[in-house]
Amino acid sequence: MSNQTTAPLDGVDTGRTVRLTIPAKAEYITLSRLALAGLSRVRALSDETLADLKLALTEACSNSVRHAYADGEGHVDISFELREDRLIVEVADDGSGFEPEGAGKNGSEDELTEGGLGIAIIRSIADEVEFVGGPDGKGSTLRFMKLI
Repeated sequence: MSNQTTAPLDGVDTGRTVRLTIPAKAEYITLSRLALAGLSRVRALSDETLADLKLALTEACSNSVRHAYADGEGHVDISFELREDRLIVEVADDGSGFEPEGAGKNGSEDELTEGGLGIAIIRSIADEVEFVGGPDGKGSTLRFMKLI
């Protein structure tokens, strides 16, 4: 895990970014939750906000662990960007790719079918959610932002 502090660009607070890479195995998701809990002390998040963010993070990491790598081998990259008024979380993998129906900002009722509830949970917690597929259908990135 690394902590990177970036200099402000044009007077804008770019905050601090912490990056974590875990094996794409369910038992390592707890490490991402621990990193988030540590960051919550920097900004003194409420217990309720922290619990919600942990749930969203768990869902995002679980999607990568379950869907990205057919053979269970691979990694998940997680970054936490802490700014004055928001936390931006990015979960990325370079596996088989995942683009849920209605993955843009509006979503759809189809998400609530089996296996799609995690995305709906993330959308209900976060203030913004974005999906980006990798080149040639390889890999995916889920990015969500929560105002704090």
